[in-house]
Amino acid sequence: MNPEALATLREHLLTALAAAPAETRRLFHGRGRCWPGLEQLTVDWLQGVVLVALFKEPEAAQLEALKQLLLAFTQSDAWAQSGAHTLLLQHRYLLQSTTEWLLGEEIDELTIVEGGLKYRVDLGRKQNTGLFLDMRYGRDWVRANAEGKRVLNLFAYTCGFSVAAIEGGATHVVNLDMSSPALSRGRDNHRLNGHDLGKVTFLGHDLFKSWGKVIGKGPYDLVIIDPPSFQKGSFLLTKDYQRVLRRLPELLAENGTVLACMNDPAFGADFLIDGVTREAPSLQFIERLENPPEFPDADIECGLKALVFKLQS
Repeated sequence: MNPEALATLREHLLTALAAAPAETRRLFHGRGRCWPGLEQLTVDWLQGVVLVALFKEPEAAQLEALKQLLLAFTQSDAWAQSGAHTLLLQHRYLLQSTTEWLLGEEIDELTIVEGGLKYRVDLGRKQNTGLFLDMRYGRDWVRANAEGKRVLNLFAYTCGFSVAAIEGGATHVVNLDMSSPALSRGRDNHRLNGHDLGKVTFLGHDLFKSWGKVIGKGPYDLVIIDPPSFQKGSFLLTKDYQRVLRRLPELLAENGTVLACMNDPAFGADFLIDGVTREAPSLQFIERLENPPEFPDADIECGLKALVFKLQS
């Protein structure tokens, strides 16, 4: 983060907040490697809260320069006109992802809006807020394709896909995740949107020990797979994704659809396409969803991969 890079960041933020989004959006995505010197920095707009995240420890002088730039930015006309009131700096490279409150009162939770839907997110306490903003188009796709369908949401986290599916008219959604607190937040998200929880099931289980339970609640018209790239003791992308893919034919109803996702920059879309071809050859690749424009990437294969497959009769 040399002075030139910081000047670039300032210009991006001034432009972004001059026409502040009405909903939650990423304002700056340095991790797409489109701006030299800013590869480990992102900035998110949480409707009045500006969250700056650092993914690699900078030199002390660089960190101080960044803080000074950000604090000066809060004195700009763009900041005032946007309605921004809180500025956070999260050190994602630290074990606890320590967050500094550079401006504004500390708050633990916040309700944000995306696509007209409400989600509860955490601030300053966890590594992730609770909603991955790069999956916006994925949630839109689920919402547009869920009507009348029974949906299985694997690695559900805080149930963003589930909220989108119920809003889109799904008859039932089964959410599975090992984290009970994440699923509890998923219930909160459904309640925020006035959804009937009788249409939603929450399973706090290890998928690989619960296949019988998951299959027993099927078959499903739509299966969503959005696993972590690595989760200690529970999921390793290179080993475990194929274990999920080979069970898909058992899970799917006739002409069922799969949305398979992956966000590891080390693997391109071919990892999933080849995996499905090998492990579940009855599924045909249909399309890859675009990523939101606020997530530019120097190499599209390093960004989010969200691929649609369909079971062939």
